[in-house]
This record gives sequence, structure tokens and C-alpha cells, in this order.
Amino acid sequence: MAVQKPINTQIENRNFLQPRGFTFSVNRAPKVSYFGRKINLPALELDIARQPNYLREIPLPGTMIDFEDLTFEFLVDEDLKNYMEIQNWIRGIGFPESLSEIYNWQKKSDTINVEQEPRSELNLYSDGTMTILDSMNNASFKVKYQNLFPYRLSTLQFDATLQDAEFFTAQVSFKYMMYNIDEITSCC
Repeated sequence: MAVQKPINTQIENRNFLQPRGFTFSVNRAPKVSYFGRKINLPALELDIARQPNYLREIPLPGTMIDFEDLTFEFLVDEDLKNYMEIQNWIRGIGFPESLSEIYNWQKKSDTINVEQEPRSELNLYSDGTMTILDSMNNASFKVKYQNLFPYRLSTLQFDATLQDAEFFTAQVSFKYMMYNIDEITSCC
């Protein structure tokens, strides 16, 4: 007769995840990462199949997963370098003035690390990594986003009537193909 091992249902680490513990980097937009303030770990939703029945429809697990958008908020630097990095990426994808904008964008490779990320045919996408930190600010998880591209960049609202000094923040929303969460195991 086989002996069953008891299932360990107790949590070993009783520290809570802290919302301040993260870093984020996008290979194609390295300047945006430096002043990061907020980021979401996107929700995912499994579609539901419905089986007809004479009393009611029976919900069953579907096959398609829908990933929520990745949203990142950052402080804007005085030279607008991080803001323009995203704006130029969006303009390069959408070529709002002429087709030459996308061709010029394709030639840019100064922000892409070719060893880490081979250029796609159209050079529109980038990979990104969110590192989740534990209570001691050590990296514990990496969330790897594949084929990111920005589709929305927020407004910068100037206001001469403000009494106190406030700093601009911008928000960029990304679409992506997939994300995976990998645990970082420490040796020793």
C-alpha cells in the first residue's frame, strides 16, 4: 500500500507583496523606464463556451484567453526625451503625415539591442520586462511581455494657474502578444 504524503497547505513566506516593488524596461524605449511610477500586471480572461440545455445554457471553459492592456505611468523629464521616445514610436507605426515616417522609423536601430531582440520585418514591436521585487527589494519574479507596441500616449496638460509645483506624468498603453510570469530562484 502506497503511503500518501500530506499536502502542505501553509504559506511559508508570510510577507505581503508591496505595490512599490517593481521595475520596468522596454528594449525599444529605455528612457521611459527610468522615471516609472505605476504599472499594472494585466488581467487575463478566459472566454466561456455555452452548451445549450433545455433548462438553461451550461457554461464551459473556452479556449481563447484575452489579455488586458499593459498601462505604464511615468514622470516626464524636462527635455521630453522619455515622452518623445513613445510619441515617435507611435508616429513611426502610424505615419500620420506621410509614408516616409514609417520608413525612417524602420531605419532607427539605436535603441534596440540586436543581440537581445532581433528586428522584426517591420520593426514595430519590442519586448518588455517587469521585475517584481520582494519585501527586501530583491527580484523575485520577471513578467516578460512579447511583441509590445504602444497605441495610446496621454495628454500633457499645461496650466499657468497652478500654485504649487507639480511634475508631469504621462501614461502609455501597450498591446502585446503574450506575457509570462517567471519566478526568479536564488542560488545559495
